[in-house]
Amino acid sequence: MANFKELVVWKKAHALAVDSVKTATRIRQAHLTSLKSQLVRAAISVPTNIVEGTGQESDRDFCRFLRYSVNSANELEYHLILAVDLSIIPKDDFARLNAQAEEVQKMLHGLLRSLRKPRPQKHPDLA
Repeated sequence: MANFKELVVWKKAHALAVDSVKTATRIRQAHLTSLKSQLVRAAISVPTNIVEGTGQESDRDFCRFLRYSVNSANELEYHLILAVDLSIIPKDDFARLNAQAEEVQKMLHGLLRSLRKPRPQKHPDLA
């Protein structure tokens, strides 16, 4: 598998995680600790699963981790929606983070599609 640091989707997911954690650290209300924690965990899980996937031995296993990453990005997107609807984070933070999350989701889906495409088989005599 590829070196995760060379994957554009990992770079974007890492930037999303950093930005999400910085935004979440500004949530100070004690009764929102759970939401803050869930937001951070989901954000960090997106690039983490990409990293774990690149360590797998097959494209099929890599795809499994990419799907985990998509699921975490979806979860993050919901936590952001909830946070902005409850006026916990400013609308401009939501707009920026949500746009980043959507971009990462699209990139993950594209990578999944490309990995699922059958690759041409080499003829045994040409190997």
